[in-house]
Amino acid sequence: MEKVELGRYEITGRLGSGADYDVRVAADQETGRQVVLKRPMPQAISRNQHWAIEARTERMVQVYQEVLPSPELVAPILAYTDREIHDSYFGDELGTEYTVIVQERARGIPLLGDMMSKIKGVPIAAGQNLFAMFPLVRNLTIPEFPVHNKLLDLQQAYLDVGYVVLDLRPQNIFYQPGSGKITLIDTGALAGPGIEAPRGRPPYDANDACLELIKFYTTPEEPPQQADGYRDARGIRPIVSLKQEIDELGLALAQATGSVEASGRVILEKIRDRDYTEYGQFRSDMNAYLNEVRVRNSQLVGCQEAKNAWTEALEWLRQDYWRGFLFDAEEELRGYDCAVT
Repeated sequence: MEKVELGRYEITGRLGSGADYDVRVAADQETGRQVVLKRPMPQAISRNQHWAIEARTERMVQVYQEVLPSPELVAPILAYTDREIHDSYFGDELGTEYTVIVQERARGIPLLGDMMSKIKGVPIAAGQNLFAMFPLVRNLTIPEFPVHNKLLDLQQAYLDVGYVVLDLRPQNIFYQPGSGKITLIDTGALAGPGIEAPRGRPPYDANDACLELIKFYTTPEEPPQQADGYRDARGIRPIVSLKQEIDELGLALAQATGSVEASGRVILEKIRDRDYTEYGQFRSDMNAYLNEVRVRNSQLVGCQEAKNAWTEALEWLRQDYWRGFLFDAEEELRGYDCAVT
């Protein structure tokens, strides 16, 4: 990883924005590589309220150098700039110093797209719902429950050197349905050496990551009977209170009843008691729960209608919005043409 001057990169478009970062697509004029440039949101910079984002950026770079995770799990950080004023490059007049990160462009689609695109009618939560919440149709060329298990692979890589990755919400995950690969694009929210938990709660550990995975990527709900049920994101509100989240997830499980409820409560009780010290046991419990949900869904009276809705929603991924990413719908969705549950 090196320090660079931004003049090396030619901006070719805007990829989107989140709560913290403005993201531009660019071409490296020395190598031809496609990259993204991430800077604090301009609104935060203009109000001099971006220093927490700067601290997040600094920690992201530092820990990335310590861990060096697989590029199949985390989009590589290629370079970063000095903290300085970049007005002439971005064509604005913010007049304040900040750091820009240069990151390799992730392949696939975000499991949750840009919230601004939702206003234009884009089904931005299609990825989260199709491949994580309600994986009704399986691509037989990849292992079962790929999103969930790859996220655990990523968490284990960080835990092995003492860190827990937090804020693993679907907008931070890019997914390739043809291969089952995931890529995390933001590792700024980390717990580990030098990071204290907020007052009134235990230190962050693997249980916090397990709770996020259950909240953001699983549901005991029965699958939608209409394609429109795949449009809206589920469970993406940040976790503030552990007790509140566990209680709410418990209420949702109570609606499912039977073996789905029983297997889900095993997980919630262990998280409540902070019993998970690493991800091996959680992986076993999680896959058992996901399998119970899968079996339940396959036995529903409206199973075929649900599959038809799933297949109809899958076709949304051929729309123009998704072509703005490194995503070839024809290639990536081919494995679902003859797929089975």
